Amino acid sequence: MAVKQPVSLDPSALAPLGTVVRLSALEARELLRAGELSVSNYAHALLARVDEVEAQVQAWTHLDRAQFLAQAAALDAARSAAHGPASGEAEGLLFGLPVGLKDVIDTADLPTENGTPLHAGRRPSTNAMLVSRLRAAGGLVLGKTVTTELATYAPGKTRNPHHHGHTPGGSSSGSAAAVAAGMVPLAVGTQTNGSVVRPASFCGVVGFKPSAGLISRTGVLVQSPTLDCVGLFARSVADVALLAEALAGHDPQDTLSLNSAVPPLLRMATSAPTGSPTLAWVQTPFWDRVAPDAQAAFGELLQLLKQKKISVAPMDLPASATDAIQWHRTVMEAEIAASFVAEYECGREQLSASLRSQIERGRAIAAADYGAALEGLPALLAAFEPLFDRFDAILTPAALGTAPEGLASTGDPLMCTLWTLLGMPALSLPLLKGANGLPLGVQLVGRRGDDAKLLRTANGLVGAVPQSWS
Repeated sequence: MAVKQPVSLDPSALAPLGTVVRLSALEARELLRAGELSVSNYAHALLARVDEVEAQVQAWTHLDRAQFLAQAAALDAARSAAHGPASGEAEGLLFGLPVGLKDVIDTADLPTENGTPLHAGRRPSTNAMLVSRLRAAGGLVLGKTVTTELATYAPGKTRNPHHHGHTPGGSSSGSAAAVAAGMVPLAVGTQTNGSVVRPASFCGVVGFKPSAGLISRTGVLVQSPTLDCVGLFARSVADVALLAEALAGHDPQDTLSLNSAVPPLLRMATSAPTGSPTLAWVQTPFWDRVAPDAQAAFGELLQLLKQKKISVAPMDLPASATDAIQWHRTVMEAEIAASFVAEYECGREQLSASLRSQIERGRAIAAADYGAALEGLPALLAAFEPLFDRFDAILTPAALGTAPEGLASTGDPLMCTLWTLLGMPALSLPLLKGANGLPLGVQLVGRRGDDAKLLRTANGLVGAVPQSWS
């Protein structure tokens, strides 16, 4: 049998970068594992793509090219020494795959500045737990992506790759935009309200907010300990499942961490459906705030699913779900005030007006109101259990519409708030477009702790919708 030689890619000749940067993470991994593409050449191709579009998109805040290429060369050298140029299956779920990290995730070899001048030059001494797991799985850190101020609402510099005059969403702005623009196949963000699902919807990529506790938050900026969650971006359901499986696992340092075996996320996300998914269509009480073109797009989607013989039944939320929006705000703002005491006391003049207001409202929240908000959650979560006995997932909008025009706001996270509050897994799938041609995400929500089933259901839904349909 002939020995396969690594694909030779001269970065200077990559115009328009061929197909390499358009590979899915799983496609790239198979070439990398088989030795048909070297890690270094893949890294060079992605950097060439960064050079092509970063000036317009502005997704990155720290990018050390020499360090990134050194990581890639080290992987190539280690594989060559151990197995030769055609190594077969290289070890590690993420072997050779570059990943972008939101700049609220600690890295010992890159700054982590949290989107605020108050943390300028901050150099953590250790990696976040998820970074250690990423590297142990053979993944490479391409760089740190732009976050909004302290992962709240004041925007950073990033622009929507589909139209630079529109917001990419937030707070995980750079992570979503970098994946959407083809600069990196995978990226990590965080969500405390709608900071993964919303930018994924606006940028037209898959965004996955796992169940609370699936991925460790140790070494990640603490904003709201009750609500903070690590989330992921990719261009396919299978790719986010791959990254989630590599990063998941118990961490005794994280109070929400699940002390259970990592579920087979990738296998479930790529398995053939056992049947058509059954979906509960939930407009939410805020349907009148959804843009008319988004309402029309979802109406067309429901008709398509009916034609495809996919069971979709309209469902109302439990009565207390509307109250939960205020519960979320109470918990989030009280905890933001506690988390950012030092920033407020020592540098409030360098904080945005919106963050100062959040902190000041949080400081005024009574302990009894904070406690009451938390006390309502178990009963509300339990109210969803009968629904998941009947349906595989909830189908609902990921955002109120397409990305708003302008860069002064990151959009409204309202359609994500309830699911984040309850720690339920949620995905944004890039299946629709608005009247202006910009992406419009479809949100699927699953039972808390059943991420694998949600990923399988998402895979089935994506397979049922023709790629050219929207």
